[in-house]
Amino acid sequence: MKLIFAGILAGLMATTAAKADEMVFTSWGGTTQEAQTKSWAEPFSASSGIKVLQDGPTDYGKLKAMVDAKNVTWDVVDVEMDFAIKAAKDGLLEPIDFAVVPKDDLDPRFSNENAVGSFYYSFVLAWNKSAVSGEPASWADMFDTKKFPGKRTFYKWSAPGVIEIALLADGVPADKLYPLDLDRAFKKLDTIKSDIVWWGGGAESQQLIASGEAAFGQLWNGRVFALEKDGADVGVSWNQNLTAADVLVVPKGAKNKDAAMKFLAAATSPTGQAKFAEASGYAPINTKAKAEMPADVVKGLPDAHVDSQINLDMNYWAEHRDEIATRWYAWQAK
Repeated sequence: MKLIFAGILAGLMATTAAKADEMVFTSWGGTTQEAQTKSWAEPFSASSGIKVLQDGPTDYGKLKAMVDAKNVTWDVVDVEMDFAIKAAKDGLLEPIDFAVVPKDDLDPRFSNENAVGSFYYSFVLAWNKSAVSGEPASWADMFDTKKFPGKRTFYKWSAPGVIEIALLADGVPADKLYPLDLDRAFKKLDTIKSDIVWWGGGAESQQLIASGEAAFGQLWNGRVFALEKDGADVGVSWNQNLTAADVLVVPKGAKNKDAAMKFLAAATSPTGQAKFAEASGYAPINTKAKAEMPADVVKGLPDAHVDSQINLDMNYWAEHRDEIATRWYAWQAK
């Protein structure tokens, strides 16, 4: 989720805050932020009169630097949940005003004092059908270069997902993943390291699979959904799909906090969540949203594929985020 979609203004709000009747929403770019803009920002602006300016991509180092410098130019930011948990502990986030943001219908797994759910997603195994002979069915197939030759693509950043995939491929049972055995995971990753093409953002993952530069890989389910909508010849396996959530946060010292809270209320409402889920293929975090969605769309959401689903442990990652990152980037650089 690191690429900027075409409509984002370069360097938007780099040094100055938005006006009182404006706010800045920052997300990951590509089809995800486009869907957030159409489903949340545009209807919110129309109903409230508050203009929502777009920025991106989300950058954790930049968010921290803004807060530390007391020069925060972002008002609402889409982040991964493990980052939000740690950022709250580090004092980087404003508390959510639940007098403004209705809480009762929000999935409690994805909401806390400093964050509300943005969407619920799965990492799935996807492949370019013209570049792969046969159908890979499990993460173990990602590591079988004889049966399935070709480049593999994985998320390049230190985050929940790839370590777990390596361990599952090496035979670790889903209920024994944590605490993560890093030695075992990196040993398994070493076996295919020369065949890995890294993706840093969702749009890049789509391009790698659609072009066949990577035969198959780890993708967010919403990015596969977007490829399918565009007519790309892709396959997908939901076997051992890995689930997590993005959340929406307000950086500490945001200059348009009141507008930010109103935006959060709209984004997490049943209608806002239903529209975004229908546009993106990600699951809603408002429990009433599905009632406003077509049945065929609901059937394709991550929570319709729970048989072998594995929940990534966000609290574990929040606690061990820095130590895993140190080893992850050192391994990548070898």
